[in-house]
Amino acid sequence: MTMLLSMGVAAAILILFIGLERTFGYRPTALDERLQRYGGRRVENFEDEMAGGFQQSTAAVAITGTVSRAIQGRSFAADLALELARADLTWKPAEFVIFQAACTVIPSSLIALVLGNPAAFVVLALVGFFIPRYWLKRRQSQRLKAFSDQMPDTITLMANTLRSGMSLLQSMEMLSREAAPPTGPEYGRVVREIGLGIGPQDALLHLVRRLKSDDLDLMVTAILVQHEVGGNLAKILDTIAHTIRERVKLKGEIRAITSQQRMAGYMLSGLPLVVAGMIMVINPKYLRAFIEPMGPWTVLPVISVFGIILGTLVMRKIVDIEV
Repeated sequence: MTMLLSMGVAAAILILFIGLERTFGYRPTALDERLQRYGGRRVENFEDEMAGGFQQSTAAVAITGTVSRAIQGRSFAADLALELARADLTWKPAEFVIFQAACTVIPSSLIALVLGNPAAFVVLALVGFFIPRYWLKRRQSQRLKAFSDQMPDTITLMANTLRSGMSLLQSMEMLSREAAPPTGPEYGRVVREIGLGIGPQDALLHLVRRLKSDDLDLMVTAILVQHEVGGNLAKILDTIAHTIRERVKLKGEIRAITSQQRMAGYMLSGLPLVVAGMIMVINPKYLRAFIEPMGPWTVLPVISVFGIILGTLVMRKIVDIEV
């Protein structure tokens, strides 16, 4: 078992250095980023790379290419690419898979080797596997919240520009220049897609696909219906903006009312971990029998972690009120 842990640590260190090289060893140019967004592959500019002094490692390219070929054509790879786009990450699905593998293997191997406890490797590996997914979802929710908070002002500005005589495309182009991120970059991407020959309706549907927002879906649906049957789009957008403002106000009131319950849930979920950490510092022998892989007590740490996670999810579901 010790040899297995040592091999795991060696593999983890190798993956760590490859990940660091992938993160800091290459700086894509603006042209690369624009072509990567639409072309699906990076255009190599050898003069810029040599001038900048950056060169990709052969091992990193080989591993990334191998992982990319292994997951190519699978449904979860396409879903992962969409999740990365929603989080505004320029990573490839293969790069995220490597990052997730590193988070799974490196910390669990090191801690298990220090503690000399193989059971800790399994528990920590499971935790490390889900941490990148949690970080990805967290980044998506933060970006979506920022976009949703900007939606009422964005729709009002769009309605005012339409009243002034601008077209819908000109309105979105102005938003791409004037609006703050993430609204500005997203509408800028819509404008660029239309410039590349994609229809306005399809470009707006791509926007809804990237940003999973009910308010945005309502706005795009209204624009598409108005395009088919006609009508005063500026007035329709004003009505939608008023509806979204009232919904945001109601969500804020609900969040304020349930803040005490959410804080109690966080405290109840974190209290067992804090107490266990304090006992490990004060009297490590007292808690060592609880985590040692011997006898029927081995299953207790797993049940404890499962109970904490289940309780946290239940408490979050109770205070999660849909509007």
